Amino acid sequence: MHLFNPLMLTTTAEAALETLAEAAGNENLKPGVIEKFLKDLPDKAFSLAVKVVLAIVVLVVMWQVIKIIGNIVEKSLKKTKIEDATARFLAKALKVALEVMLLFSIAAGFGMDTASIVALLGSAGVAIGLAVQGTLSDFAGGILILIAKPFRVGDYIVVAGASIEGTVTEISLINTRMLTADYRRVVIPNGTLASAVITNNNGNKMRILDTMVGISYGADIDKAREVAVKVMDENEYISDKFEKVVYVDDLADSSVVLRIRGWVNPADYVKAKWSMNEAIKKAFDKNGVEIPFPQVDVHMR
Repeated sequence: MHLFNPLMLTTTAEAALETLAEAAGNENLKPGVIEKFLKDLPDKAFSLAVKVVLAIVVLVVMWQVIKIIGNIVEKSLKKTKIEDATARFLAKALKVALEVMLLFSIAAGFGMDTASIVALLGSAGVAIGLAVQGTLSDFAGGILILIAKPFRVGDYIVVAGASIEGTVTEISLINTRMLTADYRRVVIPNGTLASAVITNNNGNKMRILDTMVGISYGADIDKAREVAVKVMDENEYISDKFEKVVYVDDLADSSVVLRIRGWVNPADYVKAKWSMNEAIKKAFDKNGVEIPFPQVDVHMR
């Protein structure tokens, strides 16, 4: 009867491992190497645990520091002449860049190959870019608008080709929001705005208002001019700091067309236009200046 001998089993296992290591040509499979690995395992695990704890502490602390830096940069930029949307974008871009650098630094501390990570992120970026190329186009358009500043919040703009006009209420990285004259909210992708012809009615501090009106050929032009200038003098929206002129713009088929020109604040343009149209009609009627309208003479035989 044979008794079980643990020593014999261990010796047999070691002999089997040595044979397998020699056959595979791998020295790491030899019993001495495995025994050394198991002996050093607690120290390696402790070292790894310390690294993980330190990495978590550094990540939490530096993440808050980056957040504070971003807020300081944003507040500092807002104190300058930069628009709020531009300040938010620049501060956000700085925060994202610092956060990426922090993550790469921690990964490098664990011995990871950051070049491989960058290549992987680049490939993923290309795939994502192809999937959301429309949104990326709007994003690029938003950056161009924020940098070139063809218009600002509060400007009244006209977008050619889109039949859209209104006051800009918000400029974000993806789209721009506008409020039309009849108080409808319109959202336009920045990609469309970046490639469109835009008329900015608030581009200058003052804007010319032309009121066109026709008088009959029998009317006194000098009298009509005197009445029109008086109407401009009494209008609250027409500026007294700039020249007010009235001249003959066209000799039409049934009327002499007068152009009544004054300067107004861009924000008051629509109100000034409406008030001038009404005031000119009432003043010409009161002073006997005839405003003709198309007439047709029919001769019966």
